[in-house]
Amino acid sequence: MTVVKIEDVKLNDEERQPCEVWTRVMGYLRPVSEFNKGKKSEFYTRKYFAEGKARAALGCGCEHIDIAAE
Repeated sequence: MTVVKIEDVKLNDEERQPCEVWTRVMGYLRPVSEFNKGKKSEFYTRKYFAEGKARAALGCGCEHIDIAAE
């Protein structure tokens, strides 16, 4: 078995493939490439919830509380 380190992998621009990003909008999935200019701007400035950061920010010793995430 050959092990390759990710740091050793180098791709030229010709070898790269575009990645299509999809997101949920109003209950259904849609590619970001089809958004209008304003919606694209809103998408790229979004801040995402991180449970660990939220618990640390509270700093109230509530690490024992389980938060259900869907």
